[in-house]
Amino acid sequence: MSYLYWESVPTRWNDNDCYGHMNNVIHYEMMDTVVNTWLIREAGFDPRHGDTIGMCVASRCEYKAEAHFPEVIKVGLRIGKLGTSSVRYEIGLHRSDGETLIAHGDFTHVFVDRETRRPVPIAGQMRAAMEKLVVSS
Repeated sequence: MSYLYWESVPTRWNDNDCYGHMNNVIHYEMMDTVVNTWLIREAGFDPRHGDTIGMCVASRCEYKAEAHFPEVIKVGLRIGKLGTSSVRYEIGLHRSDGETLIAHGDFTHVFVDRETRRPVPIAGQMRAAMEKLVVSS
């Protein structure tokens, strides 16, 4: 799978569970962190003060290999579908070599008005940044 944006995320001591590997909820935390880091840095998103917010309406993850502390996970991001007010991010978690897949998943944001919680179009700088990450299936 080709990802167009990458972040390196170190595991933490408390990411391991009683089975000795990274707990499944940590995979989701890493995906969410990379998506929101990208939104803030590259797309000009302001989650605290902007007029719109992104609401997660769906998420999924498939686990392919174990990860452990201490390890640095390379997280790849791309966009599989960009709609009027929604976006489906596709995320791959890899070993530090960038090749060995640990897990892959996706989640969908619907952007809504902060006050009314009604969907609003993705526009301007955010749409332009998202268009750069769109890949065709």
